[in-house]
Amino acid sequence: MIPQLPLALRWPRRQRLEHFHAGTNAAALAAVEALAREPGAPWLYLHGPAGSGKSHLLMAACQAAGEAGRNVQYLPLARIADRGTAIRGVAGSALLALDDLGVIAGEREAEHALFDLYNRARAEGATLLFAAESAPAQLELGLPDLRSRLGACTQFALKPLDDAKRREVLRAQAGLRGIELDEGVLDWLFARHTRDLGALLDLLDKLDQASLAAQRRVTIPFLRGLLK
Repeated sequence: MIPQLPLALRWPRRQRLEHFHAGTNAAALAAVEALAREPGAPWLYLHGPAGSGKSHLLMAACQAAGEAGRNVQYLPLARIADRGTAIRGVAGSALLALDDLGVIAGEREAEHALFDLYNRARAEGATLLFAAESAPAQLELGLPDLRSRLGACTQFALKPLDDAKRREVLRAQAGLRGIELDEGVLDWLFARHTRDLGALLDLLDKLDQASLAAQRRVTIPFLRGLLK
């Protein structure tokens, strides 16, 4: 069964194309923007480690395409138990984004379902957008023809922002909220908190609320108390 989100909460508010901090991934961002807004744009396959922004780009593409009046579907395959049935059940979308593609490797039914979906989407003029941690050639798929089909997509290897860029983004976003994060606070935070940018920005939202409520500057003792 495909997890459903309430319509009003369908796409996380931060998962938009304009909120993606590209770093070295500018070409991938441009290609995703084109795919979301231009029917007939090349199909894309994004791959990279956790924290490189794959899910962000897939959800952002769906959101942008939906706002342009296109029917969209997003399948977070790692969160779906019966993946073969879920893949076979999708229909009628102009854009279909399949996340965490690597989880179907070795699942015969899911692999065949995706192979059929790929061919059906080509025939119907739909657009597919894929994401996985590994490139198609590195996926341990049992269906060689599926690997070949995936390999025909335009591929981008995404790289996470380095710590310097993450700090720059965090400091800039804090500044928009009127929060000053000095180097000592950032050093302490990066040593004790996950460095995933999304998680850091979520923490910044909490910091904003807590510092306003307490009428205090963000210091290391304040951070320590909040994270407890």
